Formats: sequence, C-alpha cells, structure tokens
Amino acid sequence: MTDPKVTVATVEVDARGAYCPGPMMELIRAIRSAKVGEVIAVLSTDSGSRRDIPRWCEKAGHEFIGVDRIGDYDRIVVKKVH
Repeated sequence: MTDPKVTVATVEVDARGAYCPGPMMELIRAIRSAKVGEVIAVLSTDSGSRRDIPRWCEKAGHEFIGVDRIGDYDRIVVKKVH
C-alpha cells in the first residue's frame, strides 16, 4: 500500500465536518466526473470513512490506495479504475 501523504492526487475532496454518508457521497460524485486513472483524495473527519470507503472501493471496482491520519482528519486516497 502506498503512503497517501506522498501520493499525488488529481482531485482533493474536502469533506471534513461532514458525517456519514457525506464523505462517501462526495467521493462518488468526484469518481463520476474523474477520468480513468485519476487519483482522488478525500479529507474526512468522519471515523466511519476509514472503513466505509475501502469497502465501497472493493464493491465498486476502484483501487483503494491508502489512508493516513493527518492531525484531526483522515486523507483517504482512491484511484478510478473504470
């Protein structure tokens, strides 16, 4: 797994302060408008995002790159596969 702090994201979605399912919905919106191969980083203060986004990636067929805790939020990195 790549360290998300050094993974350059094409798009960064700031969903800090949003509660479930807000960060996930922001990611889905970003994935829909992204091109295949683009990397999206979601910034989230919702603790459920750490668990929910990797699970969603597995179901939706996108690549979960990693998650890192930065201060009081998580930076969750995903690559659009299709």
